[in-house]
Amino acid sequence: MRLAPSLHRLGNDIVASYLITTPAGITLIDAGLPGMYADLRRELDTIGRPIDDIRGVVLTHGDSDHVGFAERLRRDHGIPVFVHAADADRARGGDKPKTPVGPMRIGPLLSFAAFGIRKGMRPQWLTEVVSIDGDTTLDLPGAPRVISMPGHSPGSVAVFSPEVRAVFVGDALTTRHVLTGRTGPGPAPFTDDPTEALASLARIADLDADWVLPGHGPAFRGSPSAAVSAVRSAARAADRA
Repeated sequence: MRLAPSLHRLGNDIVASYLITTPAGITLIDAGLPGMYADLRRELDTIGRPIDDIRGVVLTHGDSDHVGFAERLRRDHGIPVFVHAADADRARGGDKPKTPVGPMRIGPLLSFAAFGIRKGMRPQWLTEVVSIDGDTTLDLPGAPRVISMPGHSPGSVAVFSPEVRAVFVGDALTTRHVLTGRTGPGPAPFTDDPTEALASLARIADLDADWVLPGHGPAFRGSPSAAVSAVRSAARAADRA
């Protein structure tokens, strides 16, 4: 799905990943679920680009619904996969702390489960990663700048590309809660440290971007500051409830 020139989304409002497309190559942000590899091939066919134009995969964190088909790209095409050092073990299938599930509704939960069944919830963990330590700008198409965003996981990051005026936030926030169906910017479920995750949002609030793109939910067309303000309001409302 084309969002803007040089900016494409794979998947849907339940699970999404993104392509930054430039004449010099393509950067993939997150890899969704394993079965979304077919979505990638279809999108590349639509825009007339070969899979070997992908120069790298940048993971916003190491959870299974973001690692997806990254190992397949690494193994079959030699495409490097970048992940924050604090989530490298997680992306290889290491231990993940159990987090409170919180409120849920049966309809959204079933939709999430059905999509997972179609696209393959069984993880394909990475066997090799390129670890990123701290904030850095990667030598990849779109000049993606990695911004540490601990909270959802220790190595969660946002990825800011000034070339496409977008910040990819993974699960630092959500615009569609996969368990309740609530829409609009809000805190993501299954977060290791919700307080730290909220504090980390300050790191993207002042970015000059037109898109805030989460791993779950529709694209947010607006400034990061507006998205962050909405998440904080949603968190306060949940605390009062």
